[in-house]
Amino acid sequence: MQRSFSTFPNAWPGAGLLLLRITLGGALFADAVAALQGPASQMTMPAVAELVIGALVMVGLWTPITAAVACLLSLGIPLIAERPLEPQLLRAAIGLGLVVLSPGAWSVDARLFGRRRVEIKQLRDD
Repeated sequence: MQRSFSTFPNAWPGAGLLLLRITLGGALFADAVAALQGPASQMTMPAVAELVIGALVMVGLWTPITAAVACLLSLGIPLIAERPLEPQLLRAAIGLGLVVLSPGAWSVDARLFGRRRVEIKQLRDD
């Protein structure tokens, strides 16, 4: 993951990326809950995928991959279900933005794959 991003932004840029992740994940969650509460149909599998991808995007785990899947999922769902296209396009754009940006410093990716500071101590006493 560190090879994909040179930094994991903190402060205001990190807060903005966190807000994008929460927005996308929350929208996926809301769609999934609405689909699961409706009549049982062929939409169960995409709804479960939306729940899982939404959770991963919100916590910032494997963000480039999960955001790309969220983008593809948002573009594919209007093809198989009768959902409005405009909100799905907005979610796809947010997902694509998260793919090309980083997940930010406030994510699991930053904790697992972020920059490390290595201190080398002197081995012998002077």
